[in-house]
Amino acid sequence: MSEDVLKIVIPAVIILVFLAVAGFHLMRYLRGSIKIRLTNTAFNPGEPITGSVELVTRKEIAGNRLYAALIGREVTRSRRDGKTQTHRREVYRDEATLEQDRTYLAGQALTYDFQIPVPTSENPDTLESGLGKTLKTGVNLFTNRRTSMEWMVESRLEAQGLDLVSRRRVHLRHLKHF
Repeated sequence: MSEDVLKIVIPAVIILVFLAVAGFHLMRYLRGSIKIRLTNTAFNPGEPITGSVELVTRKEIAGNRLYAALIGREVTRSRRDGKTQTHRREVYRDEATLEQDRTYLAGQALTYDFQIPVPTSENPDTLESGLGKTLKTGVNLFTNRRTSMEWMVESRLEAQGLDLVSRRRVHLRHLKHF
């Protein structure tokens, strides 16, 4: 291709991608919104996460399921050849279904309370023993990897078309690894 054609094609592709992303967010906004309200953002093992989900509809939505979930993801950062790579893997999920199969009318504002228990331990026999800590440190030194956990509460209205989703990060004390 000539340089003149590339000067037209590349900006056109960038503009099309931008319009597609903007259109997706506009369609989601026009459907409604979902928000998570938490009583706290730091929790101890065994303590319940309590909060509410606020759902506001702008259009009629045929909902399949509305839920709140506690999600734990293992985050591994590795460094190789001067570049850092980050990988996330879901290792924990506990869901509380708030409502099943419902049609939400346009203009509704609904609130649902939820409670999800925090996991109680991280397998103390292996990961938190002296040997387990030593092995983790050795592996991190030789592989140039760092592994941690990130926790979040997610609320989602699974619906026909686009889902409505909201996430809030939470801190679970004493649960760095699961």
